[in-house]
Amino acid sequence: MAAQPQREWFEKDYYKVLGVPETATDKEIRRAYRKLAKEHHPDSNPGHEERFKDISAAYDVLSDDEKRKAYDEVRRLGPMAGGFGAGPGGFGAGAPGGGGFTFTTEDLGDLGGLGDLFGNLFGGGGGRRRGGQNVGPRRGDDLETELHLSFLDAVNGVTTTVNLTSEAACHTCHGSGAAPGTTPVVCPTCGGRGAVETNQGPFSFSRACPHCNGRGTIVESPCPTCKGSGVERRPRQVKVRIPAGVDDGQRIRLKGRGGAGRNGGPPGDLYVVVHVSPHELFNRKGKDLVLTVPVTFPEAVLGAEIKVPTLDGGPVTLRIPAGTRSGRTFRVKGRGVPVSKGAGDLLVTTEVAVPAKLTTDQREAVETLAETTKESPRSHLGV
Repeated sequence: MAAQPQREWFEKDYYKVLGVPETATDKEIRRAYRKLAKEHHPDSNPGHEERFKDISAAYDVLSDDEKRKAYDEVRRLGPMAGGFGAGPGGFGAGAPGGGGFTFTTEDLGDLGGLGDLFGNLFGGGGGRRRGGQNVGPRRGDDLETELHLSFLDAVNGVTTTVNLTSEAACHTCHGSGAAPGTTPVVCPTCGGRGAVETNQGPFSFSRACPHCNGRGTIVESPCPTCKGSGVERRPRQVKVRIPAGVDDGQRIRLKGRGGAGRNGGPPGDLYVVVHVSPHELFNRKGKDLVLTVPVTFPEAVLGAEIKVPTLDGGPVTLRIPAGTRSGRTFRVKGRGVPVSKGAGDLLVTTEVAVPAKLTTDQREAVETLAETTKESPRSHLGV
């Protein structure tokens, strides 16, 4: 399903919000978001809530290829992209024979002053109730929370829960707004459609039903907990499945688990930002695991077979060829991060261990080696 333009798309330059050019790559956008999100997160910077909300909204659009494409098209076309072209809800969609103009309350709201003019002419009030309050179903807010994982859980994946306090469907009426034992009834004004239409010559004006505020139903006996809104603010736990191989700073979207919608609107989404703790032995490089293994001087010079640990428990045998230099990396296939497209590899880098103290026999052996070594490894430096 194609991404639907939002009114905010006309008002805000999301590229400017993230401080990136319109030609920015996905990687540049992700890097800019992580930096700004860390700087302006409300937990560490109280008072930055609006800025953080703008940053999250910009990343939500620009990190999604489909939304970004639609956003760029909207910005290119300007106000004419807001639903006023031919087709459903646009010019020619409402009058018989396709010769008239159909306006919705959203259309008039996006027209600003002209919307008020058309709204007054056709009785719509510019798509808003008196006093500026929105009517009709409204989608819930997108929310963001953080989750801290161990290195092992991030590599293998885990199902866990996150705790947050937010608006959610009322636990008493389950979001209906009606008192227990009762149910909302169909609105007699709009017949359950949530909208009423007014025909003015060639114009057909559609607006949210003033009786039910666009819900299509009427609550005759309001819920005592939420007073008929269907929404309450409360602590809640949300189950989240973390896929294997998740990266530090990765943002996971849980569709429909954000703030509760209003007037029968759908809930928003919940975004979980993952923070991964470091491991005492292993590091990560994409889907590969990285491990540094010390080897003795004799092992590096003469060659050896050594045991190296793996993250899944069982050690593997690694053959070190004679003459191995410090810093050389060996690849153990399939012992990295088990991502969906196939496990990565284990990258083992050798580090020649130099003993801080020598026994008498060891010193004599090293001195004998030094006496028999005639060629300098620095001869190519010309000094």
